[in-house]
Amino acid sequence: MSNLMSGARILLECLTREGVDVIFGYPGGVTLPLYDAIYDNPIRHVLVRHEENAAFAAAGYARATGKVGVCCATSGPGATNLTTGLVDAMLDSIPIVALTGQVSSKLIGTDAFQEADTFGITRPCTKHNFLVKDIKDLALIVHEAFHIASTGRPGPVLVDITKDVLMGMAHYAPVNEIHLPGYKVVTEGHAGQIRRAAQMMWEAERPYVYAGGGILAASASPELQDLVETLDCPAVCTLMGLGGLPGSHPNFISMPGMHGSYAANMGMYECDLLIALGVRFDDRVTGRLASFAPHARVIHVDIDPAEIGKNRVPDLPIVGDAKRVLSKLNRVLKELEPEMAGKNSAGRKAWWGQMRAWQAEHPLEPVFAADEIKPQHLMYEINKLSGGKAIVSVDVGQHQMWAAQFIRFDEPRTWICSGGLGSMGFGLPGAIGAQMAHPDKTVFCICGDGGFQMALPELATLANQGLPVKVVIMNNGYLGMVRQWQDLFYNNRLSAVQIECFPNIELLAAAYGIKGRIVQSPAELVPALRAALDEPGPYLLDVRVTQFENVYPMVPAGGAINEMVLAPPQPVAVPK
Repeated sequence: MSNLMSGARILLECLTREGVDVIFGYPGGVTLPLYDAIYDNPIRHVLVRHEENAAFAAAGYARATGKVGVCCATSGPGATNLTTGLVDAMLDSIPIVALTGQVSSKLIGTDAFQEADTFGITRPCTKHNFLVKDIKDLALIVHEAFHIASTGRPGPVLVDITKDVLMGMAHYAPVNEIHLPGYKVVTEGHAGQIRRAAQMMWEAERPYVYAGGGILAASASPELQDLVETLDCPAVCTLMGLGGLPGSHPNFISMPGMHGSYAANMGMYECDLLIALGVRFDDRVTGRLASFAPHARVIHVDIDPAEIGKNRVPDLPIVGDAKRVLSKLNRVLKELEPEMAGKNSAGRKAWWGQMRAWQAEHPLEPVFAADEIKPQHLMYEINKLSGGKAIVSVDVGQHQMWAAQFIRFDEPRTWICSGGLGSMGFGLPGAIGAQMAHPDKTVFCICGDGGFQMALPELATLANQGLPVKVVIMNNGYLGMVRQWQDLFYNNRLSAVQIECFPNIELLAAAYGIKGRIVQSPAELVPALRAALDEPGPYLLDVRVTQFENVYPMVPAGGAINEMVLAPPQPVAVPK
């Protein structure tokens, strides 16, 4: 039996059937029919203060749960404001369904009020998008959108719905089957390739696991840990993959890449077998591609066949879901272990000896000072207090790199980060989405003083929702990463990077009815962080850190991964 419903009610019925419990959005004229229907619906709506932040919050929710995040905006400027968040989700493979209103079907193409070609604008920055002009198509399209967003390589899908569809009436019947002839996802991996991969892993003397965001997307952390422990080999997780292997695991080295540790990068350079799992050989990891892992054969596991060979041609490709492939691979590894594990024991022992030597030679250690707060000190204290369990949502810049270096994540989906797009302003709405997903967990939002001001209106959302996010602003008075590059590569000609007007955080927080504090000395730091954690509601900390500290190690743009700048250049003594 079917029921006569408005398009808006049909949409909400579909969302309910997809398990949606929260929507992040901002209403407008075209979406009023939807918001009228939401009034009587149990799905929770979170009113953000900017549509871009609706997409970021939906991404934070999705990153923290693995479920599809949902955001909503009206036509024209509302929809175009979502675009940055969609690109962010596209580059990081985050499942989002974005719902946008569109002017009535008869007005499309007439330059009507608040009309924009949302379908055309978002085609390059979504996994797929739809324009719904017939109410009979609505239910099927919504379910197709969720299916596409969440299967295969996840990504954002946009559904643009005309006002007449939202207002129209139709008989609704549940959709029980989706048939997409042109959409094929390979999940299992080729059995012969998997067996060959296991043989290569046992044959290698210097195997090295390089795990990325695909591990988290596939919920493959247990299988990754099993693999690493079976092989007893070193492993690194990319910026997007942090938490895929527990940060406290003895085989975890650190993050590799432009600001990865010396040991992580040297391991990538010297290994003889690179086991690449759910990664895309991003330029921030590989450095100069021609010099990346020059001694290694490469096994590349990825669910997206377009990534295989895109940047580095693998010796053994396996297309499939990381969880399913690793599950099979682990079984074969254990089957072959009695026969093959002892063949390279001396080489494996020497490899671990070399890795430990690199770690000891240039360790990632926090920096402390008696009279000022070093950024590394701030991250060290947050790490101690979080215990590897808290969710940390970061913005983009120096603080992001220091957080990745010094905070250890022992559980998957506790590191919320705009990786591929590197979008400033992500941290606070990302934290809002994560806290909505996990109301009982501690959520830190770590921002720079630049990115924080890009998302400042969302303090109203924090206050309005009563979300206990702990916002820690690493305030150095500059757009720190841009300043670092100007310092190192532009003769320290600091152009348009100083933040000369920053609000008084105590007064700003009070204006929103929440607590805030300025922290200026090392002695204040731990008590202030503990006070923030003890506060049941949101809390703002403005932590004044050393202004001209740079993030090291650093692989300069265009450099090879083993060509790291490990410390600030030292002045050359001139003989008298």
